Amino acid sequence: MAMYIVAEECISCGDCEPVCPTSSITEGKVTFKIDKASCTECEGVYKKPKCVEVCPVDGCILHLAA
Repeated sequence: MAMYIVAEECISCGDCEPVCPTSSITEGKVTFKIDKASCTECEGVYKKPKCVEVCPVDGCILHLAA
């Protein structure tokens, strides 16, 4: 599984990028994006995804449905 950023909710603050332990978050043309191939949802490293913890917008970063 992986996380994804809801483009309509992202305010492009960049808080999520530096905390990603797999460097899966990058800046896109308008908002940030998460590479689903490398995102591990921080499993085995943190209790919950770091990007979700630091994001100032509730509901901006969600679990990607299978």
